[in-house]
Amino acid sequence: MGWLSKSLNSSIGKKIVMALTGLSLILFLTVHFINNMFLFFGKDGFDLLVGSLDAVKPLVRVAETALVLLFGFHIFNGIRLWWENRKANPDKYAINAAKENSTFFSRTMPYTGGIILIFLIGHLATLWVKFNFGMEGTHHYYDVVATMFQDLPTAIFYVIVMLVLGFHLNHGFQSAFQTFGWHHKKYTPLVEFIGTAYAVIFAVGFAAIPIYFFIRSMGGN
Repeated sequence: MGWLSKSLNSSIGKKIVMALTGLSLILFLTVHFINNMFLFFGKDGFDLLVGSLDAVKPLVRVAETALVLLFGFHIFNGIRLWWENRKANPDKYAINAAKENSTFFSRTMPYTGGIILIFLIGHLATLWVKFNFGMEGTHHYYDVVATMFQDLPTAIFYVIVMLVLGFHLNHGFQSAFQTFGWHHKKYTPLVEFIGTAYAVIFAVGFAAIPIYFFIRSMGGN
């Protein structure tokens, strides 16, 4: 297995791991996004959807474990690539030539990734813990979400992070295809369009949730 370890720890190996884990996480986000959109259709439908997962709880735990591993590999390799790039480039070069050698999205990836990680930890410590351990046999998941976003600072924080997520996804999606060598003047514009479309849809869709519930709370509904 030495060859595998050597391959995964090479520069291209780390980039391939980043691409594979990134695309896998985008797939997860797609499923998560679809499920969250049920919030706009009312309490009964969302509570039934989330509550139905109790019937397949062991599978859910396996999926959650896989997600933790995906996030772990993605974050770990991202940090390693960022640190290696930082060491490989003198400070003067990084300052004077950053704009000429990279895009705004690629330069902000370490920062947007860090913000998303902080958000993820907070998200798990609130909603995930509440859904899994704080419901006391009830299935009022919709009410938990609605109550959380009645708080203006929380709603604003979620909106900002979802916009940051859009920035991160926009570059990550396109970068994954470049890593696999799928870079062609005929197809690259299509990949860029799809990546931007995904980023905008996810950012706007997820950000709409806290906005929707805060506005509802202001109206007393």
